[in-house]
Amino acid sequence: MGHDAASLGAAPAITAFVLAAAISVAIIVAIRPWLQRIALAKPNARSSHRVPTPQGGGIAVIAATIIAAGSALYLSKAASAPESLLPLLTAVIVIAIVGAADDIRPIGVVPRFLLQAFSVALVIFTLPNELRITPFMPVWVERLLLVVGGLWFVNLVNFMDGLDWMTVAEVVPITAALAIIGAFGHLPLAATIVSLALCGAVIGFAYFNRPIARLFLGDVGSLPIGLLLGWLLVQLAGRGALAAAILLPLYYLADATITLARRLIAGEKVWQAHRSHFYQRATDRGFTVSQVVAHVFAVNVALAALAIVTLAAPGRLNEAAALIGGAALVGWLLLAFSRGRGAKAPRAGS
Repeated sequence: MGHDAASLGAAPAITAFVLAAAISVAIIVAIRPWLQRIALAKPNARSSHRVPTPQGGGIAVIAATIIAAGSALYLSKAASAPESLLPLLTAVIVIAIVGAADDIRPIGVVPRFLLQAFSVALVIFTLPNELRITPFMPVWVERLLLVVGGLWFVNLVNFMDGLDWMTVAEVVPITAALAIIGAFGHLPLAATIVSLALCGAVIGFAYFNRPIARLFLGDVGSLPIGLLLGWLLVQLAGRGALAAAILLPLYYLADATITLARRLIAGEKVWQAHRSHFYQRATDRGFTVSQVVAHVFAVNVALAALAIVTLAAPGRLNEAAALIGGAALVGWLLLAFSRGRGAKAPRAGS
């Protein structure tokens, strides 16, 4: 990838975003009746929805991202970029197939985990040798740690996809911020285009997922979205922007990681579905779905702004201040969700 994002022209950038949004909408319209028949998510005690709703909208999001990113890279004449993205593309397709199979008929924890691990490892171990986050550490140790972290990140994105528009409220600010960061040369061309394509595809999906949702992403969408976001954040961190890479997904990292730790301490089976995430508890404690996602979106926009500041005004002091400010914002939101807004709202079946 000899080109950088600073050389990205307006036409390829607009192509990636607009084409992805249009393709996402077109595919959803075409496949939604089919998903209604074979991939219907029925409400249960852990669900946030109250009526059976088709899942699998991620098929459109991922297909649109791949097609739009490929088209934009072709227009940009970045000849080496498509070849360098082949491991990522392969991994995204594998993990999407795993998710699709699980959406239709749940598969075992072990085969699911192994296939996810294969996908993450394929992405991490084919990164350029010069891309390092911790140069003081042997490269193989860093790569192993990134595989573990990547596997967790893929699953936490899946765990957090439990409310209408929740993934939209996370992915759109992150990918938009990455596109801005890439436009100023802090990301390679391919990563910038992928972020724009993913942003457009998720926005295309957003109309169908608005409260009350008529379509869910499903694992076929949340798992590969997690993999794509993880790859983008590693690209950013590996170019000296570790603080920005931490800030962008900080709400998801905090909610999912604290929830996992709390469940482990309580001796719960962490691989089973539940309703103990902060955002889920918020809807049980007086917040409406729209209020929850609005809060998450606002905090994510603020985190994106802080991430951009760390690159616009680099320096250890600025990075530390941004990280402290971001942690305070996220802590405030988690506390607000925990406290709730009043009496417990009724749930489906109650």
